[in-house]
Amino acid sequence: MIRPINKDIVSLKRKSTPASKSDAETIQDLKDTLKAHKDGCVGMAANMIGVHKRIIIFDSGLGYVVMLNPVITRRDGRYETEEGCLSLTGTRKAVRYQNITVRYTGEDMKQHQADYSGFAAQIIQHECDHLNGVII
Repeated sequence: MIRPINKDIVSLKRKSTPASKSDAETIQDLKDTLKAHKDGCVGMAANMIGVHKRIIIFDSGLGYVVMLNPVITRRDGRYETEEGCLSLTGTRKAVRYQNITVRYTGEDMKQHQADYSGFAAQIIQHECDHLNGVII
């Protein structure tokens, strides 16, 4: 189901709780909502649709990648950028890293670890900020 975008700053600043297999409906809602906003959005965190679970989704260019309980374990190549967000008005400055390693649970409920760089790494970092209640 396509869900409305959460724009409540107090809600967005709330840290998300661990996700589990029982969050399948939220995963589907994130997919549907991201698809509905594909012209202006490349990633979402569950709190952007009002669900405070540690789930993110992003368009890898080859399809959607869903990560439950993502943890960035390595970062290098610090840079400054500006980012926009469906939940916030305008753009904001942010510090990101060119290369990251992420440990997460996939939709298959198995543990994964993957390296990302460039724009995909930036999207993951932005969405992980959401999970931690960080508003850039």
